[in-house]
Amino acid sequence: MSPEPPTPIEFRPSGLPSTVLEPAPPAATVALTDALSRPPDERAAALVAVAARWPRFLDAWAELGRTAAGEGRHVEAYAYCRVGYHRGLDALRAAGWRGSGYVRWAEPSNHGFLWSLWGLGHSAAVIGEVDEADRCAVFLAQLDPGGTPPSGEWPGA
Repeated sequence: MSPEPPTPIEFRPSGLPSTVLEPAPPAATVALTDALSRPPDERAAALVAVAARWPRFLDAWAELGRTAAGEGRHVEAYAYCRVGYHRGLDALRAAGWRGSGYVRWAEPSNHGFLWSLWGLGHSAAVIGEVDEADRCAVFLAQLDPGGTPPSGEWPGA
């Protein structure tokens, strides 16, 4: 039996590749905008309906997490953001990401994943899961060194 040939190493003069997620379906974006415009007492239910209709829509999970955090429901925020984070990893892999390279804030279609990761870290810190919060902060810095989130704050950040 002959040994396997070595795997070629690919050098990129431009550095690590950047991955950009596919944009969300326009109907999902419209539904999210509508849900976010609802009065506070209706907003969470409207966001749940968006996530249920489009479960791969990362922005919906991030906004569910942001809404829960803003209402002091940090364990729920943690859970929503974890779903968005894991669905985001699936979407990144489907887009060609192989565990390294950039996922930039500058790309609007990446925001749902990045806000989910941001919210996961923040919620982890609030509930006392410091090691998870630290991992999220490091991962965010690796995905977009020097990058900053667009306008919009995470409650209590």
